[in-house]
Amino acid sequence: MNPGAPCWLVVDDDVSYNHVLSRALARRGFAVHSAHTPDEALVFARLQAPDYVVLDLNLAGESGLDLIKPLLEQCPRANILVLTGYASIPTTVGAIKLGAKQYLTKPASVDGVIKALMDEAEDISQPDTAGSLMSVQRLEWEYIQRVLTDHGGNISTAASALKMHRRTLQRKLAKRPPAN
Repeated sequence: MNPGAPCWLVVDDDVSYNHVLSRALARRGFAVHSAHTPDEALVFARLQAPDYVVLDLNLAGESGLDLIKPLLEQCPRANILVLTGYASIPTTVGAIKLGAKQYLTKPASVDGVIKALMDEAEDISQPDTAGSLMSVQRLEWEYIQRVLTDHGGNISTAASALKMHRRTLQRKLAKRPPAN
C-alpha cells in the first residue's frame, strides 16, 4: 500500500465479495477498508474520509441508498459508486439524485469499478466507460424482467405492476434484450 494512495471504502454485506474486491483494489496500490454494515461504514468515514466508496445497494435488507447522504455529510468530497445485482431505473435515478457519481451492476470488473470512479473524479468524458455502464434501454429491460419474475411470470399482473398495457409489455418481451 502506498502512503499517499487514494483511500477506498468497500461497503458490502457479502463478506466474500467484499474481501475479493477489497483485495483486488489493494493489489492495485490503493488503501482499502471494508465495511459490512452501514454503521461500520459511517464509523470509518468519520475516522478517515475515503476518496472513493463502493456501496452495495442491498445491505442485509437495508437500502444502500439510505447511506449515501450520511456518507457525503461525513466526507463531502468522496466519489460514491452504487453497485447492485438488481438494477432498475428508479434506483439508478435515486442514487444519482442523492449524490452517487456512478451506478454499476454486478458482476463488475475491478478495473471497471476503478475506471468508473476515477474517470468521474477527474472529470474525464466517459465514452470509454460506456461499455461497462448500462444503457437506459438495458436498465428498463432488466427492470421489466425483475418485475415479471416477482410476479411469477404472469404477464397480466406484471403489466399492471408496471402500469403498462399487457400488449405493450408483450411487445417489449418479444424483443431481444439490449446489448448493454
